[in-house]
Amino acid sequence: MKALVYVGLKPGVLDPQGRTIARSLNDLGFDEVTNALQGKVIELTLNGEDAEAAEARVTEMCEKLLANTVIENYRIEMQP
Repeated sequence: MKALVYVGLKPGVLDPQGRTIARSLNDLGFDEVTNALQGKVIELTLNGEDAEAAEARVTEMCEKLLANTVIENYRIEMQP
């Protein structure tokens, strides 16, 4: 099974990469872009059959390594 982990900054945390992306898109003529948020997606391939146990382990991985929970939120999407 696979787990997709989406990690992004919490509301209120400055995102200089996102601002640079939005500004660069505006400079390229994409004036409709008013804001951009920079994040990351992590795809994990997991052994095992128990989806509930796997999601619990991925949550533990996020809390310990994959996300800086002080400034980042994460969302887990499990796939068979």
